[in-house]
Amino acid sequence: MPKLGQEPIRRAALVKATIAEVGETGSLSVTVSQIAKRAGMSSALAHHYFGGKDQILHAGMLGILRSFSEAVRKEMATARTPRAKIEAIIRASFDPDCFAATSVAAWLNFYVQAQTDPEAQRLLRIYQRRLHSTLLAHLRPISLTPEHHAQILAALIDGVYLRQALRDGALGSSEATKIVLSTLNTLIGRA
Repeated sequence: MPKLGQEPIRRAALVKATIAEVGETGSLSVTVSQIAKRAGMSSALAHHYFGGKDQILHAGMLGILRSFSEAVRKEMATARTPRAKIEAIIRASFDPDCFAATSVAAWLNFYVQAQTDPEAQRLLRIYQRRLHSTLLAHLRPISLTPEHHAQILAALIDGVYLRQALRDGALGSSEATKIVLSTLNTLIGRA
């Protein structure tokens, strides 16, 4: 029987292990046993907390989305102008924790999973809608074509992640941020 009070700690460990295992192997074909072993527990305990592999994978995807949300909140805390808020979203998108190699590889695999899994697809849509709507809200006061610019920036952020997952040499967080900020400058100027 699991120890009382351990559930949140063990769930968090399993989520972290899921992201690491999927990211390291580059595949969703990891087993619950592999994830549990990485988390330092039995596969029976992993099943107890999540039910099955799909639920563990969904929790991993949700874990990545939560890390991104935390990074956005942190960056937005000091942003005062619409431009500064857009820059904060861009910086948060490439936060070192979010842009770590294992997170990027896991994120790419979750995109693949969303092609056939309704829950993964739902989580991906939530992320895409929130990113788009947040960019759009802050672009409206400073862009003549905010909808178009929000689509470009969101697509570029996703594109940088895709290229990062498929490249031989790693692109750092600061370089990735500079690429998207440069595009922002091209779209709406430096003001």
